[in-house]
Amino acid sequence: MRRAGTGTGGAAVAVAVAVPLLLLLLLLARSPPVAAGDGKKSDARLVSEQFSQAPQKLAFYSWYGSARLFHFRVPPDTVLLRWLLQVSRGSGPTCTNMEITVYFRYGAPPVINPLGTSFPDNTSVQPSFLLKMLHSNASVNISHPAPGDWFVAAHLPPSSHKIEVKGFVPTCAYIFQPDMLVVRVVEVSILEPDVPFPQTLLSHPSYLKVFVPEYTQELRLELQGCASNGSLGCPVSLTVGSATLPGNFQKVLTCSGPTQACRLLLPSPPWDRWLQVTAKSLAGPRVSVAFSAVAALTACRPWSVNFQHLLQSSPNQSSNASTGLLPPTPSYQDLDRRGRVGGGPFCLRSFPVLREDVDVVSVRFQPLDRVSVLVQSDMPSVMRLNLNTGMDSGGSLTISMRVNKTAIANTSVVACVTAASPLLSFNASLSCTTAFFQGHPLSLSASSPTANLIIPYPETDNWYLSLQLMCPERPEECEQASVLVETTLYLVPCLNDCGPYGQCLLLRRHGYLYAGCSCKAGWRGWSCTDNSTAQTAAQQKAAALLLTLSNLVFLAPIAISVHRSLLVEASVYAYTMFFSTFYHACDQPGEAVLCILNYDTLQYCDFLGSGVSIWVTILCMARLKAALKYVLFLLGALVFAMSLQLDRRAAWNTMGPCLFAIVVMVTMWAYRCGRRRHCYPPSWQRWVFYLLPGISMAAVAITIYTSMMTSDNYYYTHSIWHMLLAGSAAFLLPPREQHTKPWACSQKLTCHYEICKNHRDELYTVT
Repeated sequence: MRRAGTGTGGAAVAVAVAVPLLLLLLLLARSPPVAAGDGKKSDARLVSEQFSQAPQKLAFYSWYGSARLFHFRVPPDTVLLRWLLQVSRGSGPTCTNMEITVYFRYGAPPVINPLGTSFPDNTSVQPSFLLKMLHSNASVNISHPAPGDWFVAAHLPPSSHKIEVKGFVPTCAYIFQPDMLVVRVVEVSILEPDVPFPQTLLSHPSYLKVFVPEYTQELRLELQGCASNGSLGCPVSLTVGSATLPGNFQKVLTCSGPTQACRLLLPSPPWDRWLQVTAKSLAGPRVSVAFSAVAALTACRPWSVNFQHLLQSSPNQSSNASTGLLPPTPSYQDLDRRGRVGGGPFCLRSFPVLREDVDVVSVRFQPLDRVSVLVQSDMPSVMRLNLNTGMDSGGSLTISMRVNKTAIANTSVVACVTAASPLLSFNASLSCTTAFFQGHPLSLSASSPTANLIIPYPETDNWYLSLQLMCPERPEECEQASVLVETTLYLVPCLNDCGPYGQCLLLRRHGYLYAGCSCKAGWRGWSCTDNSTAQTAAQQKAAALLLTLSNLVFLAPIAISVHRSLLVEASVYAYTMFFSTFYHACDQPGEAVLCILNYDTLQYCDFLGSGVSIWVTILCMARLKAALKYVLFLLGALVFAMSLQLDRRAAWNTMGPCLFAIVVMVTMWAYRCGRRRHCYPPSWQRWVFYLLPGISMAAVAITIYTSMMTSDNYYYTHSIWHMLLAGSAAFLLPPREQHTKPWACSQKLTCHYEICKNHRDELYTVT
């Protein structure tokens, strides 16, 4: 490990440490105090913290994997969150000002669409909160952020689809690093249900919180006995809830009227969590406002299905329950039309759900009692989907519902998918909104008996599916009606595994896993379903034929090598032709695809064959002694195998050995020129008809490979690369030595079998 030194290096370290500390001091200076009272006492309740992650190199956007994701966790009771965004770039001539897009989202990675592609049908996507940076530094402030997971994603503009050889063309590196600075409250006043909590506001706000237990139907916040400097009136602004991105459903209540009571009703508040409440005085400076805050909770009594009969049933009965619909349980018979059992009101019918973890970011949900869910008109039927493990937000939540047409002839089933709490009151407007969440509405009817919903990257929380029977034309028909709705609920990494024209890839950021689709054949979109630029089946087959049949040009150097007794070279060309053909046959999407081996193995063999082909061709032109030539052949193949294992797409892993071979060839030609005092090769026909065409073809092939290939013209340019590479080898191979005869069958046995003998003298040296 290198030790820290003095001088400029120590100064750089000091500056790097001083900048975050200075920003932290500025954050503390602008942060609001916690509660009413003296400012000096309020500052003692504030605790500042800083979080950072390792910087990442940004990339031009082509698919979701091009975006760099950062995962942070905001602590509870945070009153101010500030993102400090820093971008550094290289100093080369290609480094210019580049627009960088940064996305923010709470609870899950942001769903982005920089290319403007279409999403699959029935996909619910909220617009992302984004920031475009043109400078090296920027900041984003969020007051009262929601505690939990926060995600930041960043990328460069969309890519030009040019295929660049790694390490050949100079590029500019853009490094992005977000820092998170938070100010949180150490002590927060707690509102107990139905207990007045007196408060006095001066110039600083007061921070409170109330716990909302599970099965809370409604939360009522009220300010009682509010007075300003002894007079009537209540100049108080009440902000309830935490800020989330991209949507923010904080409730703001302004009590500026002359009344002494001010109320805020929150239906379906988030269950089993603390709810932040901020009270701020609207009066002038040095004007005190006194009031009493009261929080009242309306409990919701759930009616749950009784599963004792499942535990007492036989194994045969359990297997029957999984394949068909069970008859109504006694619990259904105990529930009357008014939703009462023993005189107690119910507000929802709860169906326990079994969570089955199938694989990474892959979960299946199913009701414990039956395949279908009983839906009636008196109260909603609710299913809870547990997606709060912290590792479920990197996939796609898919919900499918189906109902029998005859059972829903004159009625309809409305559904609402929400997070944090279910929708408990369906109205005529079919509004699917809880206290702090905009839900996803669904409906089933005789004309549309099926409904589907896809939620990419669902927020980390408990999700709820609420269903209720509705009769808009004849409400009396719903009193005795009941419908069984068949539900299919699952979480998958990629919808339909990205289809036939895409590949589902798992991405990782430290310990967090999320999935994305990499599309082919011109298909685009979140799940590779956008065919606006897709290739037709004929174009795909033509591309496959071009990339595979273009390798048949290698038959020319193979035949020439065999005719000139260059058997090692011929075997290398045959190896290259075989694996290049089947690699490109496996690299095709959709219908025109054929894989005889693993894709990675075929790709490695194709890259290895191409490099070794160039290597043996150049060394063969050097006309070395046979022993030395074969030793270099073997060593070069081993070097190529090692370098391609390190990085098979790096340009210098192939160009390095080839340049060494060119140096060897030029050295041998210069040696022969000096020894003979004549240009080598001596024949001008050799230069005009063989060497110059071969070198020209090789130069054009390198130019196409390094600077002209794009994802759109890849099928044509790469096919031309195949033909030019094979053609140049056919032209550049040296002629047969004068004392070497071609392969012939010179000896016959008595049994009429023939033995082919190579008459080449291995000790013969070309002079």
